[in-house]
Amino acid sequence: MLIGVPREIKNHEYRVGMAPASVREAIKHGHQVMVETNAGAGIGVSDAAYAQIGAQIIDSAAEIFAQAEMIVKVKEPQAVECAMLREGQILFTYLHLAPDPDQTRDLVESGAVCIAYETVTSPYGGLPLLAPMSKVAGRMSIQAGAYCLEQPHGGLGMLLGGVPGVDPAKVVILGAGMVGTHATHIAVGMGADVWVIDRSPEVLEMHWKQFGRGTNTVFSTDDAIERHVSEADLVIGGVLIPGAEAPKLVTAEMVKGMKPGSVIVDVAIDQGGCCETSKPTTHADPTYIVDDVVHYCVANMPGGVPRTSTYALNNVTLPHVITLANKGYRLALLENQWLRDGLNVHKGKITQREVAQDLDYEHYDSEEVLRHD
Repeated sequence: MLIGVPREIKNHEYRVGMAPASVREAIKHGHQVMVETNAGAGIGVSDAAYAQIGAQIIDSAAEIFAQAEMIVKVKEPQAVECAMLREGQILFTYLHLAPDPDQTRDLVESGAVCIAYETVTSPYGGLPLLAPMSKVAGRMSIQAGAYCLEQPHGGLGMLLGGVPGVDPAKVVILGAGMVGTHATHIAVGMGADVWVIDRSPEVLEMHWKQFGRGTNTVFSTDDAIERHVSEADLVIGGVLIPGAEAPKLVTAEMVKGMKPGSVIVDVAIDQGGCCETSKPTTHADPTYIVDDVVHYCVANMPGGVPRTSTYALNNVTLPHVITLANKGYRLALLENQWLRDGLNVHKGKITQREVAQDLDYEHYDSEEVLRHD
């Protein structure tokens, strides 16, 4: 199969869909790989490094999209990239369609076969292709929050961990999943007063076993969220409903009741955000203020540490890239129900139930459309 790796063009996105080691593996399996020039520059990898292992270096994304049978990316295709997709071409990347009707429309109209990293599942549970980026974003969320709490950046002027004789910041983490767990690691390490809210007693139990009395766990109710958010110095939004738009747990009224200079870091912004006042921002302009509360809502947070993120992502995506290339998408998806869960759009049809429900499309069963492909 001819695999194409274009350079990412989202604002301040420096990751790359396939690092040289991944390209080498694909070539070893008998496939050809086209890499756009400077695609690896953001992680410190030159065109020469790709060429040395047998990749073709291509001057333009247009040529890659025109020729490649499968496009491997990191972030969702921008409008100009969607316009270059063609019927039957495989797109393998993060999509986050539920809060993005424009991208969804463009992908439906393209006729491409669009497989989303974030909805691929595992026989062991969880979302294995989303997990590494959730880990990175969770850890970064505390760094970003601590930075925003500094007064020159609009915050209260608090040191997250305090000092002897001065209280630490109260950090409220919404969701004890992958984002929440890794945010907790960093927040506890920095000495913050950490409160974790989740709706699953089992998840809270696991969190308690992992962190003990280093954190406080709270069962999620509207009352609990409202009370703890109003007292928080930093709120981390880490909730996720696979494939669907994130629930709005923090209302605009709650934001009005927060301390002036407090901070919200909405990691869930990729799926629409879990705060009513959240809107996507970029690394170039990461924050804005609503009711004296600093909002950090960068939609590609792991892109800020592209080297770590690229290699962490490639570790989990590479086996699926090889499977899709070796077998073709139809056989690969029919044989592997976990990979098939990643199929969001198939030649104009929405095959991801939550996306169809959120954006008012007809839903088609993925196995059925593949069998009749």
